[in-house]
Amino acid sequence: MKKRRNWIKRILLLAVIAAIIGAWALIPSVKQGVNEVLFMFASGDFTAVREFVASYGGYAALISFLLMVFQSVAAPLPAFLLTFANASLFGWWRGAILSWTSAMAGAAVCFVIARVLGRDAAERLTSRTGLRQIDTFFEKYGKNTVLICRLLPFMSFDIVSYAAGLTSMSFGAFFIATGIGQLPATLVYSYVGGMLTGGAKLFVTGLFILFALSALIVLARNIYMDRQKREQA
Repeated sequence: MKKRRNWIKRILLLAVIAAIIGAWALIPSVKQGVNEVLFMFASGDFTAVREFVASYGGYAALISFLLMVFQSVAAPLPAFLLTFANASLFGWWRGAILSWTSAMAGAAVCFVIARVLGRDAAERLTSRTGLRQIDTFFEKYGKNTVLICRLLPFMSFDIVSYAAGLTSMSFGAFFIATGIGQLPATLVYSYVGGMLTGGAKLFVTGLFILFALSALIVLARNIYMDRQKREQA
């Protein structure tokens, strides 16, 4: 019975993916829109993202939500651009709520895709090397991997979601760890989102780089200390 349900889920999910790909391939306006979104994220210009979302007027929040889910599935597009844009458009705390909830939805979609369709699908949507790196974290830290990786700004949010779906981790545990782990970064990014102009943009960029390097040093030290303890044991 369980096996049958899994096959039904697999077929339904594949049908949805096929419909989306078909719309992109056969409908010129859809293809143009998707390509525009990809180019927008690739440019790294949060102003372009903000203007794109704002152009939808009363539907801006919905478009932002859908864009966050899209960038999650199409890893690794930079989600922080959308977080900055949300803060700039809706205010830092409203933008934070929108970014946090939409990122949670995107993470859930990635988890389900990997859980239902397996590693081959996850590797096609991300990268084999990226998944192997997260696999190593799961081997060392188990279920705590999701929470740890969410707190590290240099770890791919989306690849972690796909990798978690390939483990025996329950969806509930994954969802809770994701919600807690991504909250600090979302609040910080949202708070500074409205200041990204001129010198402030350079300052914030430098601050994030410094934070990332600091976190990397701490992580490397912990891994080294764990290895030393195992060798001594």
